[in-house]
Amino acid sequence: MILMALDHARDFISSAAMSFPPTDLTRTTTSLFLTRWITHFCAPVFAFTAGIGSFLWLRRNRTTRQLSRFLVTRGLWLIILELTVLRWILFLQVEMNNRLIILEVIWMLGLSMVVLAALVHLPARWLAALSIVVIATHNLFDSIAPARFGSLAWVWDILHQQAVFPVHGVNFLVAYPLVPWVAVMAVGYCFGPVLRWESARRQRFLVRLGISLSIAFIVIRALNRYGEPAPWAGQHSALFTVLSFLNCTKYPPSLDFLLMTLGPALVALAWLERVRFSDANPLIVFGRVPLFYFVVHLAVIHALAILLGFLRYGWHGFLLLPAPSMGGPAKLFPPDYGVSLWVVYGVWAAVVVMLYPVCRWYAQLKQRRHDWWLSYL
Repeated sequence: MILMALDHARDFISSAAMSFPPTDLTRTTTSLFLTRWITHFCAPVFAFTAGIGSFLWLRRNRTTRQLSRFLVTRGLWLIILELTVLRWILFLQVEMNNRLIILEVIWMLGLSMVVLAALVHLPARWLAALSIVVIATHNLFDSIAPARFGSLAWVWDILHQQAVFPVHGVNFLVAYPLVPWVAVMAVGYCFGPVLRWESARRQRFLVRLGISLSIAFIVIRALNRYGEPAPWAGQHSALFTVLSFLNCTKYPPSLDFLLMTLGPALVALAWLERVRFSDANPLIVFGRVPLFYFVVHLAVIHALAILLGFLRYGWHGFLLLPAPSMGGPAKLFPPDYGVSLWVVYGVWAAVVVMLYPVCRWYAQLKQRRHDWWLSYL
């Protein structure tokens, strides 16, 4: 979650982000590429741990039927948030007109929860096997064009193709297609029982599995034949060749992308378990209020982006428009709009510091009270 704030700060204010993707090896720098690459771990871990959280929620003397109901209501709530509150925070837009509506990570998590609500009724072994098959084989369908499905092309867009489709005059961009994200969440749900093992056994398993997935990534990526629609290639330097190797597709996440991120994440989970954190540690504080943190950190970053623009250019109407990096009209912005990468890091640190007392207060509130609505934020 802390890393996620870095990526969003870069999106909002980085001058480089206004003109090219940070993973474009023909234009990027090593620091800019790695700033983006390290945040690739966020979405896979969010989806995976959402599945784990679903299992842990079920273990508190609840039934599978109760879990399904919670996942449906929670998932629909996240989708509503994406289309309303988060849309306003990101783009200062609430009306449903012909402007582009981007369905991002909260949409993906919400829709995956709705689907998981049905999947949890399957035997755990069947669900685990099915989910692994989906993750391992979904790249076989990369060449299928949505047009093949005619009037139902939008269904394929939602499932497996990042694309724009219209609905009654409103254009939707599915930034996070459902497949294979829903399978990652389902695997997390099936993985939940591992967290109930004895500590030493669990840590050994996490390390071995994490290393195995990481090695699988290196081998499959090195073969350069399957698992990633964008092959790596030799570059003008050894360093950039390594960056090409690491430059895996996120939308939708390729098999290589998921192996590259979830493997090290499992090793990190095993290592972090050996560290004792106090209740006041930022990792614990932010981790206890993930959705609250997500909503507030976006609002704070956007407010700081407007403030920085005002301090540099004075008041202009473009400050209330989405930045070019967010799909806004570049011609309305100054050609030098944005800040250097090091300022981005400073803003990121400031955001995390500012959010700490607010999130700690809300975490303590959730500990003191158990109102039903608190579980939705």
